[in-house]
Amino acid sequence: MQQALVRSAGVDDLEEVIRLLQHLHPDEAPPVPAKAQATWLAMLDSGLVTVLVAEVGGCLASSCTLCIVPNLTHAARPFGVIENVVTHSDYRRRGLGHAVLAAALDTAWAADCYKVMLATGSQRPETLRFYERAGFKRGRTAFQARRL
Repeated sequence: MQQALVRSAGVDDLEEVIRLLQHLHPDEAPPVPAKAQATWLAMLDSGLVTVLVAEVGGCLASSCTLCIVPNLTHAARPFGVIENVVTHSDYRRRGLGHAVLAAALDTAWAADCYKVMLATGSQRPETLRFYERAGFKRGRTAFQARRL
């Protein structure tokens, strides 16, 4: 297997990130290109969002999004939120998901985050074990509201 390069995504990675995200939600239509471009630039320019990618042979094979949220508790230390963890179906079970999560944690700790959270809607034992092996612990209750 080729060595993976884990890095922060840049402006030119948008199309490949969108293709990769199809492996997370295969039944969801990709965003309208103009809206995707505006959203991508807003994400990258915010200073609060980092998209970590694992690149193998020039292909984006895995990614996750880390948001670092400023905070007034815990001595004004920020916290991190990870979303959209995905690995291309052709590259699964090679450690790439763990590699992007490790890079996200490293980024969060370097920013002095006091905690990093992620949530999954999956109840599959293998998915839950994946996150536990990546250093996350179960134990808190998560709530969400969705606008459909």
